[in-house]
Amino acid sequence: MENAALNRADKEEDEDMAVLENIEPREVMRFFEELSGKHRCSQHEKDATDYIAAFAEERGLEYHRDDLDNIIVKKPGTSGYEKAPTVILHGHIDMVCKLDEGVTHDFATQGVTLKVDGDRIRAEGTTLGADNGLGISYMLALLDSSDIPHPPLECVMTVMEEMGKVGGDNVDLTKLSGKRMIDFNWIEEKQLLAGCSGDVTCRIDVDTEWSDAEAGRTALVIDIRGLLGGHCEFDIHFERGNSIVLLGRLLRAAMKAGDVQVARVSGGVQNNVIPAESEALLWVKSDEVGAITAAVEALAADIKSEFRLADPDMRITVAQSDKSVEKVMSPAAAARLVQVIALLPNGITNQNLEVKGNWETSNNIGLMITAGDRVEITSTITSAVTSRKHMVLDQLMLLADLAGDGVRAKQIGLDAPEFPWNPHSRMLEIAKDCYERTMGQKPDVLVSVCSLELGMFTQRIDGLDTIGIGTNLYDLHSPKESMDHTSAARVWPLIKDVMRHLDH
Repeated sequence: MENAALNRADKEEDEDMAVLENIEPREVMRFFEELSGKHRCSQHEKDATDYIAAFAEERGLEYHRDDLDNIIVKKPGTSGYEKAPTVILHGHIDMVCKLDEGVTHDFATQGVTLKVDGDRIRAEGTTLGADNGLGISYMLALLDSSDIPHPPLECVMTVMEEMGKVGGDNVDLTKLSGKRMIDFNWIEEKQLLAGCSGDVTCRIDVDTEWSDAEAGRTALVIDIRGLLGGHCEFDIHFERGNSIVLLGRLLRAAMKAGDVQVARVSGGVQNNVIPAESEALLWVKSDEVGAITAAVEALAADIKSEFRLADPDMRITVAQSDKSVEKVMSPAAAARLVQVIALLPNGITNQNLEVKGNWETSNNIGLMITAGDRVEITSTITSAVTSRKHMVLDQLMLLADLAGDGVRAKQIGLDAPEFPWNPHSRMLEIAKDCYERTMGQKPDVLVSVCSLELGMFTQRIDGLDTIGIGTNLYDLHSPKESMDHTSAARVWPLIKDVMRHLDH
């Protein structure tokens, strides 16, 4: 690669960033490291898109950028491939931004701090952003190359994928001419993605009905931490603890043990992440602190026993606090909140009978916040079957109706369609041949339980032939996230071989 790394102010800064300098494939890791220095939390991708736009301008490449910061970069085919059918490449720019316990980090001003740990690349105390920074890096390396044969490229890099696929729903696909597509937003090297689920998100609002807090009470804090959490699609089958669900159970135990008023609840970081932390601030009668604490601790011991295998590091504490409490929810509002949490479906609801070993439909209660005059609970339903997805959504709507006044449910964001399996995919046949040639074995062909942006492309581009190519990534959407760089070193030759065989 002859082009210098972009946006490095001077040699000293270049040296500071060169954590991955000797990690293969170097031409890919160079771009991944530079992206890691950009602010690209969902809704804040401008810094990264500026970087990609500058990259395109320096190389004289055509690009189209929209008001959301989606960007499409085009490159002509190499010699002998000029008239080959165009291939669309796709990945998303944004990442889930999550901190490990006790870590102070400002994603807006500080890039992700990378470290190499054997075969893995990790971040210091934060999510890594290999989901999907690695996919973007593969595309930048192809766009930057001068020695990789390839057909005309249309690289679509979307934003806000992690918060409801907003970018994919709004990107202007009329800018594209391709009828073939490769997606790089996949997480297993051994698999070629040939289909995936869709999803829809629902938010239930519970009115808080605030009143003045009585004097002479004591503040108690119930705190849940140390859960593994993880991705709401890839990790839902592990039956890990959902901290919002568990908090609801503990609140109910506290309310049964004494006169409990709720001042604040919170849990999770994003709707598509299994929540690993939750907290409630309670206002209780001082002479009932002991009984309420004992009831919560007893249930906490049972819960930790329940999850001793799935979440062995779970920590649940209940302790007095010196926090001041000025407003509390009405008893009726607090009771409705606990009822709603208890009755919301969470986890896998249906197995997939067509694809052995796959689950078909699931719901993740991902986020709970106290917001002004209401508590908002947001969950994401994922399914390979649209009607089943809508069935669960309707269940949530009906639950809100049954809960009565002060509880409302609504769909938020878009209703993302599934990417259907195509048994006659020419792209899949080419990729299978290339995989066997470069990897020395046959790939697994996967129809996935996850929801990606692919259905938005296949639904809007008639006749689009799509596959996904992945690299081994682990513990997505959590500070434990890591990338197997030896996997990237194996996948990169596969990608180049696929490019070489898209000559007609």
